[in-house]
Amino acid sequence: MTRTMDTDAAVARPVQQGPAVTRRLIRKETRGDLPMLVCLAVLVLVLTALCAWAPALAGRQEDRALRQRVAAAQAQAPLISLSTTPEIFNTSPPTVDMAVLLAAGRTLTHPLSGAAARHLSFTGGGSYDYDPASLLSPRPPGPANTSAQLTASYLPSARTHLRYVSGHAPADHTPLATTPQIALSQATARALGVRTGSRLRLEFAKTPGAQNSAPQAELVVSGVYRTTASTDDFWTGRENLDQPSRYPAERSTGTVLAVRGLVGRDAADLLAGAGVGGPRVTWQLRADLSGAALDRARALTGPLSHFSADLSAALCQGSDWVTGDISCQVGGQSTQSLLVTDSLTPLLTTFTAQDRQARALATYAVDALAGVALATVAVAVRLLLRRRRPHLRLQRARGASTARLVLLRCAVAWPVVVVAALLGWATGRTLAPTGTSGSPQPLPAALVTAVVLLTVPLMTWLAVREPRRPGRLRRTRRRTAVGRRVVLELTVLLATAAGVTALRSQGPDGILGAVPVLVALSVVLILLRVYPLVLRLVLRQSRRGRGVVGFVGAARAAHDAPATGLALFVLVLTLSTAVFGGLVQRTVDDGLSTGAAWTTGADASATVAGTVTPAGTAGGAGGAVTPPATKAVAPATGAPTGIRTALQHLRTLDLAGQTDGAVISQVAVITVDPRQLTAISPKSPLAAALLSGLATPPGTRTSASTPLPSFLSPGLRASEHTGGFTTTVVTQGKPPVNLTLKPVGTLTTAELRDPLLGPITARIPAGTPLLITTASAEHLLPQQASGSTVLLLKGNGPAAPSPAALRSAAARALGPLARIGVRTEALSTLRADGLTQGLGTVYTTSSILAALSGLLALALELTLTSHERSRTTSFLRTLGLGGKEAGAIHFLQLLPLALASAVGGTLLGLLEPRLLAGTLDLRQFTGGPAQPALHTDYSLTLALVAGVTALILAAAATETVLARRRRLGAVLRLT
Repeated sequence: MTRTMDTDAAVARPVQQGPAVTRRLIRKETRGDLPMLVCLAVLVLVLTALCAWAPALAGRQEDRALRQRVAAAQAQAPLISLSTTPEIFNTSPPTVDMAVLLAAGRTLTHPLSGAAARHLSFTGGGSYDYDPASLLSPRPPGPANTSAQLTASYLPSARTHLRYVSGHAPADHTPLATTPQIALSQATARALGVRTGSRLRLEFAKTPGAQNSAPQAELVVSGVYRTTASTDDFWTGRENLDQPSRYPAERSTGTVLAVRGLVGRDAADLLAGAGVGGPRVTWQLRADLSGAALDRARALTGPLSHFSADLSAALCQGSDWVTGDISCQVGGQSTQSLLVTDSLTPLLTTFTAQDRQARALATYAVDALAGVALATVAVAVRLLLRRRRPHLRLQRARGASTARLVLLRCAVAWPVVVVAALLGWATGRTLAPTGTSGSPQPLPAALVTAVVLLTVPLMTWLAVREPRRPGRLRRTRRRTAVGRRVVLELTVLLATAAGVTALRSQGPDGILGAVPVLVALSVVLILLRVYPLVLRLVLRQSRRGRGVVGFVGAARAAHDAPATGLALFVLVLTLSTAVFGGLVQRTVDDGLSTGAAWTTGADASATVAGTVTPAGTAGGAGGAVTPPATKAVAPATGAPTGIRTALQHLRTLDLAGQTDGAVISQVAVITVDPRQLTAISPKSPLAAALLSGLATPPGTRTSASTPLPSFLSPGLRASEHTGGFTTTVVTQGKPPVNLTLKPVGTLTTAELRDPLLGPITARIPAGTPLLITTASAEHLLPQQASGSTVLLLKGNGPAAPSPAALRSAAARALGPLARIGVRTEALSTLRADGLTQGLGTVYTTSSILAALSGLLALALELTLTSHERSRTTSFLRTLGLGGKEAGAIHFLQLLPLALASAVGGTLLGLLEPRLLAGTLDLRQFTGGPAQPALHTDYSLTLALVAGVTALILAAAATETVLARRRRLGAVLRLT
């Protein structure tokens, strides 16, 4: 009591005495407000530390995600390449120094501006390719009207992926006047009928303006190789180095055998001496995106956009006297113009769109955390002022002005807030990772600090200000307050509606990311209007009863409802953010499984270029394969049993409508055996539809006169409403055949998105008409080098085969050049994506911090309102109320808050994603064909609701225990 009187006396002295007394008073006020000041300091420290640490951490996740995409793309093909053709006819005799030309390619990055040149490096030392040359001798075995086209290539990076079964690799250093060497694959050597030591005589295309006749040259086969399996997608696009292909000749009725072989580096020098025009020289560049990958990629895309123009300005001038084209100088060698191929910029554009969506989703969680934290700040300041209310009244009574009281509160709180902000910023900068594309954000940190600093004087002014018109009646003041509340609520509702409309129309951005906070505030306002009405209805029912507990509990809960609005806002926003985050992560996780299934089609898939026949299976002349659905892959080669397969062939044909004869070019025609698809996926809607419309008895061999049943894509069906389609196919050694395709059904959206079509539709350009027909017509359709063969594999038994077993089976069936994908591996790759993991980290971290902040706000709010509840129970205890009844009243007073927050937060967390569905493009993270359906994590939702309810009820239990321990004197003082 003495200490209180001393403090009360001290609070009046600053009105009359000097600065020394004021400083002493500030110190005393600080000691009295220490718990609340520590709370404010912790909140400001955490928020400012997050502003310094979180952006750098997010930048590291973005860099990791971009490096993953760049590494995957560069494993298939270089993202940046330079190419040109040397001019060999500028000297007499024609010559080219290929070693010097290939080495000079390393200087081509010098025209890149700034530090961009340091981020690009050459790989493989360069390569070159000749245009296809006609093989004059020896004649390939087979029909007499078959011609051969051989492409000679120098590809040094292929050496590590080859194993020579006879002879040796072509030599890079050969004496002048020797025969150039070439290496062929086993399949190519067999198709040409040659072996090691054989000589090939070729006729190359003539150079217009420099030659009157086509030059001829001779090559010797130095070795025969076989390809080895590769895990880096090296063979993607280079399958013709291993397997020859056949296609109909354009100007004759014969067929063309297209093959490709490898030559040594000096072969171009020797062929130039024979008058063969220069090959197409290509240098491949690799982007170095270590460290701050996103920043480096952005720094590269600018110089790359004008790289070609810079190269031309630095190396090219005038025109070639033979061709009239622009002439350039590379390493002292005259070349044609330089062509830059840039695939990094489109990749970065796609990644930027995905990253923007990830940032938008993260903004929801970050803004919700900021809203909860600032609401906690308001609760802390409110509690601080409630604790100081007697002192503030005493100061007002002794002459202190409103401005002086506000300044005194600021003098106590502002230094603590500023020191905490500086300490939090320094801590965040220390913990933030360096060398990333993200950087600390001082503006949000300053904004957070400023909001906290302004909250103290604003709430202090509201607490100590004098009534503007003290003489007015209470009813008039109440009407004014009600009017202000209605205007404020309508403003919030209108702002929320406008924000949601803008968000759905133009997509998320930095400002519209706060719309979910406005939605939460609107829900709280609605709850504060609704649940007191419900309590009043309960109150009417409880009045009719005999007990006092229910009536008093409902009355106190209805009376305290407006005072608990801030706690309700914190709980609703915290719970809805956690439910929203759980929904996003559950949806993405389920979508990843769908995306992995779409990528591989089944447990695994293997894809090769051309319509080929898998090893160990029987097929017709066109490569048709019709094994039983239960047959294991390649049993003749010892493949493991227990693996079901389904074969799909893709061709591109031109169709003509039967009704109007209109030609539809470039139609993707897929041949499948529906029984195989049904065995792979019994529950597939596509397999069921194809089985009912395409199934034929086993062993049936379709003739050309029989219309082929077909399923069409909606666009193809719309082009021919009534009739079918016809096409003319040419098969090697056979006369042209006219086929009729009879539509038996139209593919639905669900069937087009069936995972069974995923691997094969990945080979089809978007918007291409699609037709699916039976595999029994394979013998009628031609082989195509431009087509594709896809083999789906699925385990047949209780134990799923290992990825190694699936890869082995696929490689045995389609060879080592097959591009093999395993669903478990694809799923692991999708889950390891940097953007997906970063999004999960943001929501997990934000939910945890928001929950801690919400817990603190709830504790402060309950402490703020506990005095009124304690007074009520103490008064009732003096009237004879028992301890159990008092505990029940505590429970009933807080139960409506628990129920309202649980219901409001859950509904908001579930409805908000549907409300903002137009802005949530989660397909960017899943890799599936369509937007994944929203899936609620009900276990997490129930756990969160139970946690919030248990927390509030635990507070009621704590107050009950404290009330029971309170002695009679304390009870009387509270009353």
